[in-house]
Amino acid sequence: MVTVSPADGERYYSRLLLNHVHGPTSFDDILTVADQKLNSFRGAALALGLLQSDTYIDDTLQEAVAFQMPSSLRLLFATLLVHCSPVNLELLWEKFHHDLSTDYQHQCSFSVLTPSEITTRALQDINRSLEQMGKRITDYQLTSNDFHSPFHERLTQEIESERGLHVAPEDLLLPLKLNSEQKNAYDLILAACFSTQGEAFFIDGPGGTGKTFLYRSLLATLRSQGYIAIAVATSGIAASILPGGHTAHSRFKIPLDFSKNKACQLSKQSSVAKLLLECKLILWDEASMAKREMIEAFDDLLKDIMDSNLPFGGKVVVFGGDFRQTLPVIERATKHVLIESSFPNSILWSKLHKLKLTQNMRAMLDPAFSQFLLRIGEGREPVDANGEIALSPDIVIPYYDKDQSLNKLVESVFPDLQLYSKDPYRMINRCILAPKNSSVDELNELLINKFPGNVQIYISSDRIVEQHHQGDYEDFLNSQNPKGLPPHKLLLKENCPIMLLRNLNPNEGLCNGTRLICRELSLNIISAEIVFGIHAGKIVFIPKIPLQTSDNERNGIPFIRTQFPVRLCFALTINRAQGQTLDYVGLYLRELVFSHGQLYVALSRARTAADLKVLLIPGTFDEKKIDCRTRNIVFNEIFHLTQQ
Repeated sequence: MVTVSPADGERYYSRLLLNHVHGPTSFDDILTVADQKLNSFRGAALALGLLQSDTYIDDTLQEAVAFQMPSSLRLLFATLLVHCSPVNLELLWEKFHHDLSTDYQHQCSFSVLTPSEITTRALQDINRSLEQMGKRITDYQLTSNDFHSPFHERLTQEIESERGLHVAPEDLLLPLKLNSEQKNAYDLILAACFSTQGEAFFIDGPGGTGKTFLYRSLLATLRSQGYIAIAVATSGIAASILPGGHTAHSRFKIPLDFSKNKACQLSKQSSVAKLLLECKLILWDEASMAKREMIEAFDDLLKDIMDSNLPFGGKVVVFGGDFRQTLPVIERATKHVLIESSFPNSILWSKLHKLKLTQNMRAMLDPAFSQFLLRIGEGREPVDANGEIALSPDIVIPYYDKDQSLNKLVESVFPDLQLYSKDPYRMINRCILAPKNSSVDELNELLINKFPGNVQIYISSDRIVEQHHQGDYEDFLNSQNPKGLPPHKLLLKENCPIMLLRNLNPNEGLCNGTRLICRELSLNIISAEIVFGIHAGKIVFIPKIPLQTSDNERNGIPFIRTQFPVRLCFALTINRAQGQTLDYVGLYLRELVFSHGQLYVALSRARTAADLKVLLIPGTFDEKKIDCRTRNIVFNEIFHLTQQ
């Protein structure tokens, strides 16, 4: 039977009932409990005792009330509705509706607002947050008689929200600072935006050639003139760097699993569809990481919305990326599958106007390092008989023993953790990278133990989807650390850096990949500050939510982990870090890189060689010399494809 998320509401509850009601012959059978027919599948599941208690949700809201931030509390309430599927929703509303509307109650002293109007305003605010997450308050049967949110009102809010994106004054000056290649691309793209014929572009340039600089120039120019320019990226970190950026998955509702569904889950009548209809420009960064199926689903979406068979529906679309970097992430995929799944293998590739950026701004700071990176990225750096390249001894930390050398790497990247704990913004752009999650977990555990302050330990609740076998597997589930899920045992301290693992509410800056600083740690809620993008400085509440393993997990047992959807981010995987430039980079090669572009991505996150240290764990140890050799994987076939 197909797995269904609890966020799917009645569909999830009907599936739950089908697993537990014996021999049903109709939907009436699974709606009937003790000879009484219930009004909803949720009600029937509740009556049968199949749903968890709302205790932790109640506790989460109770802790959040103490912060006296009603607008943030309403956003949290909406987040809990979507991600936690409360059982006794009416009781929760009855208990917290006063706290959810205290700001409107204060307004009542200055204007004539009835209690019913106060409730309606709070519900409308919650509904706006729900709609940003693809839901409506009517999905939860939680409305007052006076509640209304007509489509034209929602559409106006969506469009005005995009039009109202703040343009930083310094961004308005960026077009004056473009080099000749950037200015040529800028002029061509803007000309297309104001022509009657749409056009699709691909900006190709290695790290340091100013792709992000160009993107910001385009976005600032159009938005400052009142036009809508939509910015997305394939990865969460890259999206957080773009002003008003979202992940492509969250913005266009692109399927995560193309084996089940190949179409974007957006209706032609939705507010986002109307937004796409009105926009002047759609910009997609790190498109080199995207599967071609993603791009093709996006193309189909725009053709449908625009009623046009032109590529991308005749809209002006700008893709950007660097095929020296990592390709789409497909677990256990062969080289052939990775190349086959890449953007240049799509029929759409030949429809793009390719623009190259070659003037490397970083080369001015360290020309030798810049040339070395290009040779690494293009597979031109000489290799020895073992197929390995040599790194400069200047960037390699000598290996004496694992603990001593690892501590040396940590001290190079984070030389003053005491200072960083008091002023975390000083450290947020420093990071240690590694090829695999196991190494990243090892580094984050080491660093949180060194980080000053009292540790708060959060233990997850793990349950298998088929709960009648729960007792057989609980300890096993607790020991699992699947990709994309938080750990069973999560260690945090105030002012430590964390990364969000789910799209809680992209419009509010809460995307998969958003980086935050922990400000206050309660038992059931984390108060955290967003550190990048237009939402930087915003304080948000992060609750525990149920998270389900993907269908292709190796242990073969689908299970649900209820935990804060975050991980520490002193260290990141190389793939996660793609798209950002860091102040200082550590590279921990306990394991060798295993896919195209990983070594190039890791090394090129630094601006100069002086901002980089690498620790190689050698297969054999010779204390008379430093081992500076490592693997570099490059699929030259991808470069041939991009030329076609």
